[in-house]
Amino acid sequence: MASTVKILAVSDRVLDRLYCSNVQERVPGVDLIIGCGDLPYYYLDFLISALNVPLVYIHGNHDGGPQYTTDRGVLTGVPGGKEIHGRTINIDGLLLAGLGGSMRYRPRAPHMYTEAEMRGQLARLVPKLLWNRQRHGRYLDILVTHSPPFGIHDRSDLPHTGFKVFLSLMQLFKPRYLLHGHIHIYSQNYQRITEYEKTSIVNVYPYQLLDIEINS
Repeated sequence: MASTVKILAVSDRVLDRLYCSNVQERVPGVDLIIGCGDLPYYYLDFLISALNVPLVYIHGNHDGGPQYTTDRGVLTGVPGGKEIHGRTINIDGLLLAGLGGSMRYRPRAPHMYTEAEMRGQLARLVPKLLWNRQRHGRYLDILVTHSPPFGIHDRSDLPHTGFKVFLSLMQLFKPRYLLHGHIHIYSQNYQRITEYEKTSIVNVYPYQLLDIEINS
């Protein structure tokens, strides 16, 4: 039986349009929030509370260390959210997995990876994708990343270079969508959505609404 999930995907920038008391009116009918990195925990926590829906997220390259609230509280993650780097999750029949971070441009910095290190992250994810295939008949619906794939939506400087291993992942496991952030959009002519193999690659910066049909 097919159903439609409305997703609010966000990344990299806190928006007054969403960080407001009437956000439910501005983005009505949202079923799931996906955070693609480099956002404050308080912002994602607000969206969970305001929209009253689940949140899954990964970290971006600027997400190192604890974050502090205005009342001197300390946050080490998003209260009520699920961090999915290197994990898979099934939300009402929608299969998601996450691989956060960017290309490594600082030694030992958190949420940064060389190409080889990101291949290692994927290797740990593979058994879970194979289990999805056995259990659900497909590997994955949505891959959530911070960085884009190599050669698709990325840039030539090292911090914004995409990962080649994401191309291999799409070839092998055929997710329907890859949602990423990291690459800021400054032009209306920017191509936000690119098709590769059987995957729609979407730059969600700073937010994007998606209606995705699933077969549960």
